[in-house]
Amino acid sequence: MSKKDGVNPGQKSDRDAIFAKDRTYMWHHMTPFNPNPLIVAEGQGSWITDIDGNRYLDGMSGLWCVNIGYGREELAEAAYEQMKKMPYYPLVQSHVPAIELAAKISEWLDGEYRIVFSNSGSEANEVAFKIIRQYYHSQGQTNRYKVISRYRAYHGSSMGALAATGQSIRKLTYEPLVPGFLHVPPPYCYRCPFGKSYGSCNLECAEVFDEVINWEGEESVGAVIMEPAITGGGVIVPPPEYLPRVQEICENRGVLLHIDEVICGAGRSGRKFGHQNFGVKPDVVTMAKGFTSGYLPLSATAVKADIADTFMGGAANQHFRHINTFGGNPAACALALTNLNLIEEEGLIQRAEQLGMEMSSKLSALADHPHVGDVRCFGFLAGVELVEDRETKEPASPGKVTQVMGECKKRGLIIGKNGDTTPGFNNVLTISPPFCTTSEEIDFIVRVLQESLETL
Repeated sequence: MSKKDGVNPGQKSDRDAIFAKDRTYMWHHMTPFNPNPLIVAEGQGSWITDIDGNRYLDGMSGLWCVNIGYGREELAEAAYEQMKKMPYYPLVQSHVPAIELAAKISEWLDGEYRIVFSNSGSEANEVAFKIIRQYYHSQGQTNRYKVISRYRAYHGSSMGALAATGQSIRKLTYEPLVPGFLHVPPPYCYRCPFGKSYGSCNLECAEVFDEVINWEGEESVGAVIMEPAITGGGVIVPPPEYLPRVQEICENRGVLLHIDEVICGAGRSGRKFGHQNFGVKPDVVTMAKGFTSGYLPLSATAVKADIADTFMGGAANQHFRHINTFGGNPAACALALTNLNLIEEEGLIQRAEQLGMEMSSKLSALADHPHVGDVRCFGFLAGVELVEDRETKEPASPGKVTQVMGECKKRGLIIGKNGDTTPGFNNVLTISPPFCTTSEEIDFIVRVLQESLETL
């Protein structure tokens, strides 16, 4: 790591007071008690600076979300100007920023969709689950409430989204959750749950959806939810035929396809949305995170117009009985629209595609390391699966994973991992840098990873 010019860490009493307040009042996400957290003071481009002046390349874009990078004044100005004009109004009526953003999302999805705004990916998925259930009720198919998800997948922390999540450690002590969520094995070619090899497997990972729908009773299954590639669960990238086959099964069975684009959307995959890499047309799409590049909370649930139109009319209880106080906040909508326009104007989707190919090529240098079992990339995000032994594929111990992450941090690089996922398999390092990352910074990421792995 390096010290930023002009930052004076000598205010020891102030620093100690900040840490003392953190220890007294803060409850950090997803971590055991940490008396010395990284306290971030500012960010610019792909870099963050802590209160001591130490700089780090943020190889995770915050939490998979600061897609266009830190310090973009255009986004701050868009929110500021909107807040001066009209800071808030609930979407029981409407306002121009939400209207324009909804139209932009529909354009990006290359179809006619109706948009419901919320604040987070969890909320966006909860909205989708409610819409799917009510849609089938309106069609007289009141038994269609089950949703099929995948093991290793993450869809949110609220009780319904957590039920859809296929990560047992995250659910531990919070169950029973919302009923009706089923799980099937992921398309995990490195550790095929079916004991097959890609090319001679008959795509069992996709066919299992048809089997489960049949076993459960077609009339009871309403939807399949999936990310284009499982991200936080270990960057598990499906074969190219997988999503088209799953969509075909859904169509044959009268089941809706819900694609969770919270991480893979907003250009991260090298396309506007991750599912567009596979040529599928989802019935429902959820998005958040890079949708605003993390600058303000906002999420969206996009629903095909023909489904949404069944909610329009004067019948009792026909409308969607859902409200969200801050969902679709005008400032957040204005910022998100600016963010999507900047992504287009600056060619950042194409840049993410190019950076992804470059990062994939450079990360291949890790492939022969004795503790690297697999390197997987999807657009401009990557997963490096650590093992104790390449032959047996025994997952690396938590200590080894923590050691590599700590060594990266010492050298000025922040990376992530698939934490609290599946017992014994929290062994995948994750990388998802901002789109403003340079080739030299990718070299830095790979070099630091190499040096950190050599400490094992």
